[in-house]
Amino acid sequence: MGIFEPFRAIGYITSSVPFSVQKLGTETFVTVSVGKAWQIYNCAKLNLVLVGPQLPKKIRALASYRDYTFAAYGNKIAVFKRAHQVATWSSHSAKVNLLYLFGDHILSVDADHHMFIWAFKGIQQNLEPLSHIFLEGKFSPTCIVHPDTYLNKVIFGSQEGNLQLWNVNTKKNLYDFKGWNSPISCCVSSPALDVVAVGCADGKIHIHNIRYDEELVTFEHSMRGAVTALSFSTDGQPLLASGGTSGVISVWNLEKRRLQSVIREAHDGAIISLHFFANEPVLMSSSADNSIKMWIFDTTDGDPRLLRFRNGHSAPPLCIRFYANGRHILSAGQDRAFRLFSVVQDQQSRELSQRHVTKRAKKLRVKAEEIKLKPVVAFDCAEIRERDWCNVVTCHMDTTKAYVWRLQNFVLGEHILNPSDENQTPIKACTISACGNFAVLGTAGGWIERFNLQSGLSRGSYLDKSERRSCGHDGEVVGVACDSTNTLMISAGYHGDIKVWNFRGRELKSRWEVGYPVVKIVYHRPNGLLATVADDLVIRIYDVVALRMVRKFEGHKDRVTDMCFSEDGKWLLSSSMDGTLRIWDVILARQIDAIQVDVAITALSLSPNMDVLATTHVDQNGVYLWVNQAMFTGSSSIDSYASGKDILHVKLPSISAAEGNKGTDVEEGDTKNSLVQESSTVPKFDQTMPDLITLSLLPKTQWQSLINLDVIKVRNKPIEPPKKPENAPFFLPSIPSLSGDIMFKASEVANEELKDGDTEHNLDYTTGLPPSPFVQVLQSAVESKNFSAFTHYIKGLSPSSLDMELRMLQIIDDDESLEPSKRPEMLSLDMLLDYFIHEISCRHNFEFMQAVVRLFLKIHGETVRCQLELQEKAQKLLETQCAVWQQVDKLFQNARCMVAFLSNSQF
Repeated sequence: MGIFEPFRAIGYITSSVPFSVQKLGTETFVTVSVGKAWQIYNCAKLNLVLVGPQLPKKIRALASYRDYTFAAYGNKIAVFKRAHQVATWSSHSAKVNLLYLFGDHILSVDADHHMFIWAFKGIQQNLEPLSHIFLEGKFSPTCIVHPDTYLNKVIFGSQEGNLQLWNVNTKKNLYDFKGWNSPISCCVSSPALDVVAVGCADGKIHIHNIRYDEELVTFEHSMRGAVTALSFSTDGQPLLASGGTSGVISVWNLEKRRLQSVIREAHDGAIISLHFFANEPVLMSSSADNSIKMWIFDTTDGDPRLLRFRNGHSAPPLCIRFYANGRHILSAGQDRAFRLFSVVQDQQSRELSQRHVTKRAKKLRVKAEEIKLKPVVAFDCAEIRERDWCNVVTCHMDTTKAYVWRLQNFVLGEHILNPSDENQTPIKACTISACGNFAVLGTAGGWIERFNLQSGLSRGSYLDKSERRSCGHDGEVVGVACDSTNTLMISAGYHGDIKVWNFRGRELKSRWEVGYPVVKIVYHRPNGLLATVADDLVIRIYDVVALRMVRKFEGHKDRVTDMCFSEDGKWLLSSSMDGTLRIWDVILARQIDAIQVDVAITALSLSPNMDVLATTHVDQNGVYLWVNQAMFTGSSSIDSYASGKDILHVKLPSISAAEGNKGTDVEEGDTKNSLVQESSTVPKFDQTMPDLITLSLLPKTQWQSLINLDVIKVRNKPIEPPKKPENAPFFLPSIPSLSGDIMFKASEVANEELKDGDTEHNLDYTTGLPPSPFVQVLQSAVESKNFSAFTHYIKGLSPSSLDMELRMLQIIDDDESLEPSKRPEMLSLDMLLDYFIHEISCRHNFEFMQAVVRLFLKIHGETVRCQLELQEKAQKLLETQCAVWQQVDKLFQNARCMVAFLSNSQF
């Protein structure tokens, strides 16, 4: 197990699998696929309500019915009840391409033209299909639809362009439709009987009467590409929505038989699914661009408008950075979007606005992508000035200007930073000063200039007079950084020269040569260390004040993509195109851990609390989160959970949970050949940390009341005497009670059952009364040697109830017929002492157990003193208590020494 373990992936909304919509009560839910897992959204606000577990392969088809979700992966179908998998159907021998909900059954079709019918009622007992149909001939099914009122009948669309009507009950092909000589991509049933709409690969939509095999009307998309999705409106308007591979949604008026409206920039990718909500003028669409959108038809001209949407990156992110103390992640992707992801609540994730892109694109009649800013290649942020002015600056691909963002309002800022470089070369690097007032930009031509973020005005350039031309570097500026006191500014050139400037005076103070072309630099402000990586794949760390190299790390075998320091400066994390993530200990000057993933890491960022690591990967649209095990385990040494020079192969985090991510050792050492060794199990940590105690998490008043119960009873003593309760109604038989409360007679049937039952084990043989639940749970815990149930039981009791249960075990009579050791009270006290010894030695529920032991000794201390057997148990309890307290006190002393050492350390 490595230091960082897979946690989960964020930023995934949907994939290229059609969604499934169902209505439960008044709420409508949509189930979507996100790779190997599925998610369920509530359509009222498109908020995420459920995430399914990770499957072995990518999902190929989805279907849902009430609490059940059916997901086809490979040649198998997984059946889930809510988030728990209850069955797996594995009768298919080829990949399953289609799933269709058919009443109380599921139809599944594979690539070999086999269709199986499954029943999901009593699913645990019925794992075999009800029937099987083989679609013979040259007929490759591509879609399924069930026409209304056609009992036991479905229509299959084919790749060959024709339709077939089948009776799934009799397994007979009832009719072959001639088709349209074009592959059929989708087919839906209309609210009108006997009418279906068929979408073809040539861009045509055929409204067909299947009863008479007659074509009613044909529509044709003006955009090239196949028709991929269709949906009829059911709110009374004669509308048909169609989507194609171009991302355009067309709305057709069936009465007028013409095109009514077009949503040109509906999605950036092919439309996968369309669905009109029942009796609502709302259309939902999903696309391969990782988005779900809802459109409402409430305008006077009949055109739809965007109601709500959820989307993520439609192309892989390039740069990420933690923000707001680790609660959010800023991400810039190849899709030209600048996004803010929430690590805590997925619904808070959003894209930063770029000033009415859609409206401007509509006026100019161009795509929204052409209006957006080009992909971000570098950015920096400063939280200190978030409420005052723009606090984020971005550099864009092949762009000579830098843009600022006001993150408080999630919008593009009002200023554009335009360096006064005569050559007008693209900006390659940027940084914001620690005070949040200034931004420093570096261009591909070697120009370095400082700007004021509040006004957007230039505040001077950094010029090196020794260069052959007036600029900062003779070549591209690959990185700039500012120290924590606005004293120094560091810049790095591609040719390997690193320069230290006076921040305010802008004059050059010192410089040194790396010796190789520099690719990237990362500066850690608190300790003044600068990490550089060059073309020789060696990471060098420099002390900027001392102007010398202090560390040198080697190990990467391909281009280093990103680096970052931990918040305390002790770790340096680096990723490479060789698929590895390496963790270097700056103090010990060695590699302490390395993991390898199947897809290379392109960017990484460690949260300020050092508990979560975020990574992006090649050809992956999401952001992946990893948990720092060092923050949550009780190991005192890094070597106990780090692999050192060994490289651990780890799977990427899943959408839902990290349970299925297992690690395997890939290579041992840096110079040996890679040898893969599978690891059968993942080490699991006990919830209890070594040599530490765990608390009960009960309210403080609950366990403190046990200690001061006598005082509380005196304080709460009633002032007035209790009033006589009213008589019960005459038809309810009651009996007098000592407490004054109304008690009713037990029924005769219950009395007879009690008399006829076996009372040997249920009654106390001294009193003739059944034992209390307190004693029963204690006896069962002692017999099973598992006290967790008893602890849970007494934690649920109120202080008064627990006090009463302990007092019920007092010996109040002098029955000489029984030996003291055989009295039931003595047996219960003996079991209680065993329970206290076990719980205190395990250090569970520490503060609660201390209060219970004190109450026990207060009530039964005299009895324990008089009985020899109880004295031995009490002595053992005392020894255990002293040993535990000595360990706790020793740990507190070590903690105080560590705090004093860290406060006095200067590193």
